[in-house]
Amino acid sequence: MTIGPPIICSYIIPSLKQSLLLGRVGWLYKLPPQHPLRRRSFASATSGHDVRTKGGSHKTGSNLSPKAETTNTLSQSDGTISSSGSSTRQPSIPPDWDENPNLSISAFSQLPSSTFGHNQHMIINSDFKEALRQILWQFRAPIRYAFAYGSGVFPQTASGSKSASTVHPHPSPAISSMQGGQGKMIDFVFGVSYTQHWHSLNLQQHREHYSSIGSLGSSFVSRVQDRYGAGVYFNPYVTVNGTLIKYGVVNLDTLCRDLSEWDTLYLAGRLQKPVKILRDDPRVRLANQLNLISAVRTALLLLPSEFTEQDLYGTIAGLSYLGDPRMSLPAENPNKVANIVKYQLPNFRRLYAPLIENLPNVAFHDPRCTSSSWMDDPDTNATMAQDMDPKKRGNMVRRLPRSFRAKLYFRYQSKFQIPQRDFDKMLEESNDKDPTRVKRQQGGVFEQRVAGDRPEDLRKEVRRSIKSTVQWPSATQSLKAIATAGLARSVRYVREKMAKHRQGQQQKKTRTRQTDSGSDKKKES
Repeated sequence: MTIGPPIICSYIIPSLKQSLLLGRVGWLYKLPPQHPLRRRSFASATSGHDVRTKGGSHKTGSNLSPKAETTNTLSQSDGTISSSGSSTRQPSIPPDWDENPNLSISAFSQLPSSTFGHNQHMIINSDFKEALRQILWQFRAPIRYAFAYGSGVFPQTASGSKSASTVHPHPSPAISSMQGGQGKMIDFVFGVSYTQHWHSLNLQQHREHYSSIGSLGSSFVSRVQDRYGAGVYFNPYVTVNGTLIKYGVVNLDTLCRDLSEWDTLYLAGRLQKPVKILRDDPRVRLANQLNLISAVRTALLLLPSEFTEQDLYGTIAGLSYLGDPRMSLPAENPNKVANIVKYQLPNFRRLYAPLIENLPNVAFHDPRCTSSSWMDDPDTNATMAQDMDPKKRGNMVRRLPRSFRAKLYFRYQSKFQIPQRDFDKMLEESNDKDPTRVKRQQGGVFEQRVAGDRPEDLRKEVRRSIKSTVQWPSATQSLKAIATAGLARSVRYVREKMAKHRQGQQQKKTRTRQTDSGSDKKKES
């Protein structure tokens, strides 16, 4: 057989393209991580796209500086979002999108709509966002999904309060400016595809980030991460780009399972509060949207027929702290939940308002919501109302996350004294894991009976189910942290948490004295 030029080209050209691509990526890795050519070229060489789509967004003025983000775009490849100004238009969410979600998607185009999940992207100062992204570029190990969270990113105190000193050795001006001299460690979570491979690369580059466990190799580190606690491996008190950070590593499968099923509520609870997503992933975005709407439904089961926004967001923010051993010990600020909601109300509104508008049994019930600027107003605490009809609330019970719902069902099996055979049959009929079944998740007689229970009894059973979900993973994760962080860093962490507890107790006493003083003045007048 004669081999002609066309056949030779068909073999040579693809190989040549692949060699050039690999060479290009290898050359780019030799550039400094902050080099703009590396950041721009590496993204296009490895992901093949950087699609930007327009979506509704609004400012959240509680943590914006005058130099805020100025364009109204979302980059699907890295998850950054920015806004050109205030807008009350909400990202559209298709009805019944959560009926049978496909959690095996691999592209943003497979999401229910082009603006799906835009509510998850908080808007922060553009220079601060870039400083956070620069920290990610210091890691050669591939990070598929990343977010920054906590008081180092979103204030939980008044802007005027300052700490005695900064914890960052050489922070960027943007970080110093945004933290206002408070000097708080910045917390990150990295979602990765292959745990052992990630730690293998990271140990080569950043061995100093690990405790003595790192000397046992990436295989042992990954086993400690995946088998104990909530499936997260934290490295606290490490300096990257002159900034003190703590970062946790989690497998994407573990993250998506917790978001969609609430098997530990450890990371799901963190993502129920405002976070800054720095790199996005379509599967995580879909799973987190399930997490957020489940948080709303669970909170509604704990609330009366009429309540306020702060009641709703406070209930949601407190879910993952029920059963957390730190809250029963002097190891956390007792006012933490109230502070989170108080200083981040517009961000909570951005996160949950689109989902609330999509639910048939709850609505904003306040004339102030007709104002064009109410979404950005931190002083507005809108009143809300929900339909207490057992049938509609029974549908909410049926749509709770699978692992959490099973715990609630078992509690009511005992309370209603349902025979085991009948209960097993009911569980089989409500099985969400069977891929051959495509059906509406409607509450049946059992769910309506649960929803129709006395409000105080339903709240008690829901809280107990949450505690049983949170307690063990949270306790074992805290114990695991002693080994993964090392003794010295663990002692430092506990001291700082105890200091926050004392600070919270002092704030509580101050508020009590102010309240008593105000009452005395009223009596005298």
